[in-house]
Amino acid sequence: MPLPSELAWLIPVLPLAGACFVGFLLISFKLTMNRLSKPVSFLLVSCVGAAAVLSYALLAEQRAGTAASKVIFDLPGLTDLNLQIGFVVDGIATEMLALISTAGMLLMLSAHIYMVGKKNYVSFFTYLGFFTSALLGLALSPNLLEMFVFWLLVGISSYLLVGFWYDTNGSSKTTQKIFLVDRVGDVGFLLGSLGLFWVTRSFGFDESGPLLEEAIISGKLSNPTTLLLCFLMIMGPIAKLIEFPLYIWRPDVLKTPVPASALIHATTLVAAGVFVVARLEPVLTAGARALPGTVLANLFV
Repeated sequence: MPLPSELAWLIPVLPLAGACFVGFLLISFKLTMNRLSKPVSFLLVSCVGAAAVLSYALLAEQRAGTAASKVIFDLPGLTDLNLQIGFVVDGIATEMLALISTAGMLLMLSAHIYMVGKKNYVSFFTYLGFFTSALLGLALSPNLLEMFVFWLLVGISSYLLVGFWYDTNGSSKTTQKIFLVDRVGDVGFLLGSLGLFWVTRSFGFDESGPLLEEAIISGKLSNPTTLLLCFLMIMGPIAKLIEFPLYIWRPDVLKTPVPASALIHATTLVAAGVFVVARLEPVLTAGARALPGTVLANLFV
């Protein structure tokens, strides 16, 4: 029987498969699918619930003292660039998986009560499944490259949820503002990740920190450049955490359906920003060496 860590890749795949299946049927048979709210909610809640069971099995495995594991594959034709994909199972990843899957399942159950009888019920559940899958994939990402891909998917799915009631007064402008602010953070995150790769030739979390520190000590990277690089990398989490200066969309989230607002504003999306900062800790710690003074360094990290 395979170990839970060997089946970790199924955790984001299960909600994604359910959302894609429902989405395909919705496109093909829209009128029929919109009348099947209970089967759709049962299917997607079951997919997220199965992911939650597997997440807690992984968490129990890690709590029992099992060593962290990583499965990575080189992208075909890009081995010279050291570009890899895969998944990592460690303490912080399993805790994040348990949080996301539990919150996602409970919010889907509450969404069934809140959204029943409302317009585009099936579409809303499909977006929730897609959003949950993207967050689960983010938690399992073994490097910055894969994390950024799932980060974009989280942004797209949150955009769909926030703009779900696009035909209400002011909702269209609200969605556009949120989209633009989110993209500012994503562009900063992308530029910072590419800059880090240019310096270290690696997207790995653990490998990039020591290589960046070595570049700073050797003088290859100046202090202002290091500060700019680290600031760009945390722009993505700043946008998701709704912090200064990318906080202007905070009140607009409350205009979304209540389950979406809870998922985005109060639980998993904010936790995702904290998770990304935690993953970037080796890089930010190395970058803190460029800050003038211990107090500022502690504030930055």
